[in-house]
Amino acid sequence: MRTRHAFPTFRSIGLWFLLLLCQAMALAVSTPAQAHGDTVKVVVTGQREGHVTADITWENDGDAIDETVAATVNAVSPDGARSEGPWKLVRDTGKPAGWTTAEALPPGSWKVSVDVGFPALGHGDKEVAVPVVDPAPDTSPTAPQPAASGTPDASATPSAAAPGASADPSPSSASSAAPQAAGDDNGGDGTLWWTTAGVAATALAGAAAGILLRRARARRLRS
Repeated sequence: MRTRHAFPTFRSIGLWFLLLLCQAMALAVSTPAQAHGDTVKVVVTGQREGHVTADITWENDGDAIDETVAATVNAVSPDGARSEGPWKLVRDTGKPAGWTTAEALPPGSWKVSVDVGFPALGHGDKEVAVPVVDPAPDTSPTAPQPAASGTPDASATPSAAAPGASADPSPSSASSAAPQAAGDDNGGDGTLWWTTAGVAATALAGAAAGILLRRARARRLRS
């Protein structure tokens, strides 16, 4: 009787290949997690214009976390009277391990704490001081301009005066102007006197001529 050798069928080969593929995928998923560890390191670096900043990396190797981070940020004033949060962290542009908040803390001193829950657990805290920033001056054309100084500009004084005239006449010029004015007044009075005297003399001469003419006529009539 002949013995028949058993050869693996195509179905069994396919099952073994599928099993090996599943094991390889499981190893590929678990290897990064095992390499990074199961905790993250949180370092609160401070603030930027009131926005809390932090660096989050894997605890074991210090690599940046490429996946989404679920974390909450809380801030409390030293006296406990004020509190802000909870806020979530978002990516800080340009920093592989950098995270920040979309919200901003008001000016003052704050104790900031960050708690990470995914992809692993982590915690960090730090005292942060947010300074008071003065608003920038408004340089727009419609902005009110500062009031002008009460002191007059020396360069504008000559232009304000009339051309050729002095704002403060000297005593010599005032004294020289006085006699001239007096002379003008006396000359006017003299002219008026001579005019009046001439009119009176003309009137007397006319009256005398009239009297002489009357006497001459009366003599003629008598003769």
